[in-house]
Amino acid sequence: MAETAPRGERLNIGLFGRRNVGKSSLLNALCGQGVSIVSNTAGTTTDAVAKIYELIPVGPVTFFDTAGIDDIGEVGEKRVQATRRILYKSDIAVIVSDGCFGDFEKALIKTAKDLKIPFVLVFNKADILPESDVSFDFPFIRVSAEKKTNIEELKEILKSLVPDYVKNAPPLLRDLIKKGDTVICVCPIDTSAPKGRLILPQVQAIRDILDAQAFAYTVQNAEDCKNVINNMKTPPALVVTDSQLIRQVKDAVSPSIPLTTFSTLFARYKGDLKKLCDGAEKLKNLKDGDKILIAEACSHHVQEDDIARVKIPAAVKKACGKNISFDFAAGIDFPADLEKYALVIHCGGCMLSRLETLRRLNECSARGVPVTNFGIALSAAQGILDRVVEPFITDEK
Repeated sequence: MAETAPRGERLNIGLFGRRNVGKSSLLNALCGQGVSIVSNTAGTTTDAVAKIYELIPVGPVTFFDTAGIDDIGEVGEKRVQATRRILYKSDIAVIVSDGCFGDFEKALIKTAKDLKIPFVLVFNKADILPESDVSFDFPFIRVSAEKKTNIEELKEILKSLVPDYVKNAPPLLRDLIKKGDTVICVCPIDTSAPKGRLILPQVQAIRDILDAQAFAYTVQNAEDCKNVINNMKTPPALVVTDSQLIRQVKDAVSPSIPLTTFSTLFARYKGDLKKLCDGAEKLKNLKDGDKILIAEACSHHVQEDDIARVKIPAAVKKACGKNISFDFAAGIDFPADLEKYALVIHCGGCMLSRLETLRRLNECSARGVPVTNFGIALSAAQGILDRVVEPFITDEK
């Protein structure tokens, strides 16, 4: 079911346009149900409406119905800003018009092109619009959300627009193992672990192991990992650990056994492993007075041993021995003034799409700011980054 797919694994498709052009009606037609409120009154959609849908054979997607890009007033401007944020994180943009092709539509198309977002221009209300010989050098279609005309044809266009970074996304870990291999996953159950379940990166890694027709062996700590290995006739093909235990697990696992972390897996899966490893080199060159941004994709209750606000700052300060300070950002907040930071340390991005993660990494690079992620930073701070990236070296060459 599309609803059970992790948010970061779903393709984001945003519907954009002026007020009252039929974006909500179009979303309802695409999904085959009444998701968005439909009204002839302009500005009915205020906050973005998200609908999870299975677009076969693409897979799970999230459609976003957004407020009109031409909204007015103080509150309207805030809605427009929210709409632009949705566009920024969209994998595909559906630009909806009721027959007009003016400045607002042209501005949306320019933004989509600038962000390299594939898009389709949809002329809605085709049942009441006069026939036209208009032509464009990009995908466009005439539909009627009211009469369901050309809705299936629009879905086919959406399928054709799926970006290469989605179609050619690297696997999580199944390319590192083969059928019949055993992988040990070290998943600590501590105060930060969610009640009654594993965290998403661990769940996805175990699923990828099963998809490779290999065996997943799950333990809680380094000592259990060592005991399991000692009792195995054949060493595991790979050990994957939570980054917070990398030092202990590294000491427990023979150098002949490939070892990495869940964060390192996600550095490649969601982002750019080489860029994140290069960013970690900045830890060696920090100076007194430098400021570091620690960014998380989701918001949660901060605990005493919080990895972002406690463990990473402590590890970085210990490694560099400098008087440095930290800022923190969570959720959709990502500072515009990145230039003031000597380094950005981002989470693994399990709750972000690959596009959203890459956009954040590229934004840092465009501002000349090194960027790394939680697990790579922790491994680098302890001097064992080479060990955890070794399983990927052949892949990265």
